[in-house]
Amino acid sequence: MFIDMHVHPAFYEPINGDSRKEDLRHDALDIHLNGTAPLEHIFNQMSCAGLDRLCLLPQDYRREHGEPLVANEEIKALVDLAPDKFIGFAGVDPLHKDAEEDLEYAFEELGLRGLKLHPSRQHFYPSDERLAKIYDICEAYKKPIVFHSGLSWEPNTLSKYSRPAEFEELAALRPGLKICLAHFGWPWVQETAMLMLKYPNVYADTGILYFDNAWEFYKKVFTQDIPASWIDRSLRHQVMFGSNNPRFEQIRMADALTKLGFRESTLELVKGKNAVEFLGGL
Repeated sequence: MFIDMHVHPAFYEPINGDSRKEDLRHDALDIHLNGTAPLEHIFNQMSCAGLDRLCLLPQDYRREHGEPLVANEEIKALVDLAPDKFIGFAGVDPLHKDAEEDLEYAFEELGLRGLKLHPSRQHFYPSDERLAKIYDICEAYKKPIVFHSGLSWEPNTLSKYSRPAEFEELAALRPGLKICLAHFGWPWVQETAMLMLKYPNVYADTGILYFDNAWEFYKKVFTQDIPASWIDRSLRHQVMFGSNNPRFEQIRMADALTKLGFRESTLELVKGKNAVEFLGGL
């Protein structure tokens, strides 16, 4: 089982019938060169990369734009179109007045599998007491959280909110809450590794940006910034494959992952077994 735990479906064709909404997504995400993708194209990309499942992440920046960029209902609609390929997460703008009600609805009625939050874009620190009820709901429903961490290329983002060290208090105070630091917290990857070593409820995904090519960047991060042995020995149960598609290419990143020299048993964990554990099963 090969699972991509970090996919943004903002430009999937089935949820882009409204040209105004599509234009908003291009501008708000600063992604302009791609068109919309029919599901046949998505499935072909998955096949080329060897992927079995994609975790679809919504984007709710309601306080900034007045509406979610990708709503929970749209994620649910995509999952219903391909339940054997898509895993749907919920999103809320956690400081919006309706956030708690929306999250319970997403878990209870829509059946979404976890929560995606973006501290840099939504302008909150992970330990902000105003999020306590959001975290309570996730713990009550046994749902994990994927947090954006590290650099974000999106407009109106501040990296200070998503530095990995900012997640330590949350990880320490809520050991039963599984959290994933997306993008491995790049450029602070050693901080991410520190948290994973110290807190077994902290995971990370490999959806790191690259400004040269995927293989060269993965080699630098996962064999030099973090020795490959750290993952192959100590962190092997907490790393999950993620691509951050469509900003980056799944095929190149999946190929780069296989060249890092990890044991086959470690690759199996990173490719899918850890994701299944993080999700609480498929």
